[in-house]
Amino acid sequence: MSFARDYDEVREIRASSPERIPALLAARRRRPFVPADGRLMIVAADHPARGALAARGRADAMASRPELLDRLRTALARPGVDGVLATADILEDLLLLGALEGRVVVSSMNRGGLQGASFELDDRLTGYDVRGTVDAGFEAIKMLTRIDLSDPGSVRTLETCAGVVSEANRAGLVAMVEPFLSRRIDGRVVNDLSPEAVIRSVHIAQGLGASSAYTWMKLPVVEEMERVMDATTLPTLLLGGDPTTSPDETYASWKSALELPSVRGLIVGRALLYPEDGDVASAVDTAVSLVRPQEVRAA
Repeated sequence: MSFARDYDEVREIRASSPERIPALLAARRRRPFVPADGRLMIVAADHPARGALAARGRADAMASRPELLDRLRTALARPGVDGVLATADILEDLLLLGALEGRVVVSSMNRGGLQGASFELDDRLTGYDVRGTVDAGFEAIKMLTRIDLSDPGSVRTLETCAGVVSEANRAGLVAMVEPFLSRRIDGRVVNDLSPEAVIRSVHIAQGLGASSAYTWMKLPVVEEMERVMDATTLPTLLLGGDPTTSPDETYASWKSALELPSVRGLIVGRALLYPEDGDVASAVDTAVSLVRPQEVRAA
C-alpha cells in the first residue's frame, strides 16, 4: 500500500479512505522497543493535545500541523533516531506519510489536563488506552502523572495510572510513567523540580501497578541527578521540556545525566523540534551524539 505524497493527499485519505489507516498500521514495519545497543532516542510531540502550543517563548509555535509534521519528519529521518511519542492524530498523519516505518512508536494517554484549566491536574485518559496501543501495534504507552498533595483529585490520577500500569504489564507493553510533584502558584500549575521532589515522585510512580516488569520512567534533568537516579532501578529516559537555558547548557546537562545508571536515552520534543537557531536536523544530530557517543566516534 502506498503512502501519501503530501498533506493534500493526507487530507483526502482522511476524508474518503479512512480504512487505509488500520491497513497501514497492520502492515507497518516494526522493530523491538529496545535496540541492540540498549539506547533510545525518541522525539516527543504530544503537547498540542493538552493545548500546550508554546515553545521558546512563542505562544503559537506548534499551531501549524503541517509545520509540526515537517519538523517531525526531519527529526525521524536523522540517523540514530529510534522513534516518536504522540497522540493518534499526529501518529496517524505520520503513518500515512510513511514516517513510522521501522520506528518505535510510543502512544500518549492522558491529555485531559488541559494547560491552564481549572481541572488541569485531573489529567484523564483522553488519548490512547492499552487496548488501542496493542491494536495499533505500537511498542509502548506513556502517561503523565502529576501529583498535588493539596488536591484530593490527585488520588484519582494515581489510581488511574496504577490501573494502566497493571494492564500494560499484563499485555507485555512498556508503560512509561512521567511523574511530578506539582502545585498551583497564582493559579498556574508548576512542577517542583527540586531533587527532593523529583526523588519523591520517582518512589511514588515506580510503586504503581500490580507489576513493574515493563515499567519505565520518564524523568526531567534536574540538579543532583546522581541522587535522583539512585532512587530507582527502572530503565529511564530523560525528558527535555521547553528549555530556558542556552543550547550548550541544555546539552551539557543531558550529557552528564546520560552517563548515570538506569538512564537509557532521551525522549525530547520542543528542544529539538523548535531549536533556538531553527535547525532541527542539527539539534537532533547533537542529541543523538549524546545518546550514542560511541556510534558517532566510530562514524
